[in-house]
Amino acid sequence: MDDITALEDLPVEQLIEMIREKTGAGVNLSFPGKVLARQLGRRVRPRNQRPIKKYSAGDEHGRARNLLIEGDNLQALASLYRERGHVDLILTDPPYNTGGDFRYNDKWDADPNDPDMGEFVGSDDPAKHTKWMKFMYPRLQMMRSMLKPSGVLAICIDHRELFHLGQMLDELFGEENRLAIINWQKSYSPRSDKSHVSTATEYVLVYARNEARAKTALLSRDEEMDARYQARDGDRKVWKSGDLSAGKADKNQPMVYAIQSPFTGELHYPPEGRCWSLARAQVKRALEGWGTHYVERDLSDEAERARVAGVSASSVQRGVKALMLADPIDVAAARAKEKLATGPWPIVYFGIAGKGRPQHKRYLENVKRGVVPMTYWADDDHEFPEALGSISWEHAESGHSQTGVDELSAVVGRDHGFRTVKPLRLIQKIIQIWCPPTGTVLDPFAGSGTTGHAVLGLNELSGSDRRFILVEQGRPERGDSYARALTAVRLTRVISGDWANGNGKPLSGGYTFKALEKKVDAKTLLLMERDEMVDTVIASHSSTGSRRAAVLIPVERDAEPYAYLVAKNASNEGIFLVWAGPDSSPDLTEDVYEAITEEADAAGLADNYHVYSRRNLFVTDDVIWYQIPDRILSDFGLDVRTESFTEEA
Repeated sequence: MDDITALEDLPVEQLIEMIREKTGAGVNLSFPGKVLARQLGRRVRPRNQRPIKKYSAGDEHGRARNLLIEGDNLQALASLYRERGHVDLILTDPPYNTGGDFRYNDKWDADPNDPDMGEFVGSDDPAKHTKWMKFMYPRLQMMRSMLKPSGVLAICIDHRELFHLGQMLDELFGEENRLAIINWQKSYSPRSDKSHVSTATEYVLVYARNEARAKTALLSRDEEMDARYQARDGDRKVWKSGDLSAGKADKNQPMVYAIQSPFTGELHYPPEGRCWSLARAQVKRALEGWGTHYVERDLSDEAERARVAGVSASSVQRGVKALMLADPIDVAAARAKEKLATGPWPIVYFGIAGKGRPQHKRYLENVKRGVVPMTYWADDDHEFPEALGSISWEHAESGHSQTGVDELSAVVGRDHGFRTVKPLRLIQKIIQIWCPPTGTVLDPFAGSGTTGHAVLGLNELSGSDRRFILVEQGRPERGDSYARALTAVRLTRVISGDWANGNGKPLSGGYTFKALEKKVDAKTLLLMERDEMVDTVIASHSSTGSRRAAVLIPVERDAEPYAYLVAKNASNEGIFLVWAGPDSSPDLTEDVYEAITEEADAAGLADNYHVYSRRNLFVTDDVIWYQIPDRILSDFGLDVRTESFTEEA
């Protein structure tokens, strides 16, 4: 509520939400300009997307699924109306507010569609944190709206804005939907220029759209994990030592009892607060595997069992019997030592010398084929996988932030100018955990294209069919754009295998490059030339829920081009555009209808016709008519009456 005059423009629902936030219990986030920042996502205008074949690459399947958009990411998110609510994972690496790495235009407070990219925010700017939060807040709002109900956001950050970002995400997603704060090791040696503590880690904040519906996959087991399993006792199956106890002893008192060692005769109870994890009959059979008989005997040891179970003496369960040797200890020990020497050992054993506590042999074949992700990822967890190409790195160290730079240099050459690039393995690991094999990954801050590279590599390596959507603006004040001069170059080289270091291998896949152009409003639409309107109609027709599943295929022919036919859908129905430009556009008349049916017959299409035109002067049952510009504005998520962008909560 920092700008009272702006409150007059807010809808009643948002005012009520703000009052609840200010007066409710708990911690509330407040910063100058927050009210305006919350409105930006609703007021930004979608843009027309123009495909540029020159910067696209790869096979037809990849081009149809993967997308690299050049333009402002807030405008791009507003323009991705087709994808809203359909993204599985948003994985992104925004600017960290280190000085000179992000821009802010004060005019955005009044008009988020202002074309000026703004000035770089310096590290000495006293308002740098406020500007960063005003920059990020509407983008985070839009990112949330892009996710499926089961979708997940994973966003990289360092210590400078960690707490501010976490507060914004807690507010937008809800603290209950925070899945993890991953701490990853970006370097392993201290920097000598630090006067206090050298920063060796950065973070990935992971939030679910709905924690109850999100799914977290197990990580693949690696060779080092499996190498811990051996068969030192001559067992035909490899195993490693495991704990024979489990928790909740107070609720499982029948599993709290003494086990007598066949080697020493010592009585072993579970550790305090724990109980034996295997069924009593299974434990008894395993103990008798050491060559002696066991019997169940009441030791009247209620006091000891109460201590272990963590219950009072009055509430300890009575009559729980110990597993005791039936043979004299000298006889049992001799047989047990013989079994220890010859093997294989039973699944319950007492250490490699027979003098330890009861332990459990855990066989590799019975272990889950994956491991639960942890919140600390050491540098060896995200080392570049050799399976993606035989690459020789110049530095012995790998897996930290320099690895990402080296990976990029290997693909595009040394003169890319990027000093910080996330390691490919780090990004792949996140994708494997939170994006299903056929899911969609969105990166609104694509940078050098690591996310796209990671998706292509995983698809090649595991046979998955994930798709990516990347957005990158670049720095046009330098006369180029990262999207064209770096992101597209990296993706193209990865697909072709034409790496700068000569060691690349082709990866199947592809992508389409699109540039954001004119903002979509009635005036802009009515001033479009025909080729611009063709792109707009195809995008518009694909955008609504009832038609989203339809695959639109642009229709061209080598001979004289069609006058009206521009695309066909999955039902083999034609999409027709009656438009010749802003100055002379015919209406849908009977003569135009006849020409449309002739073109449909020539293309072998069905006799249902989807026709876009300014006016309709001929009505027939086999024509589904869409008015320009009203229907396009509606399909683009714009209110026809106000032309304001509408965002679903």
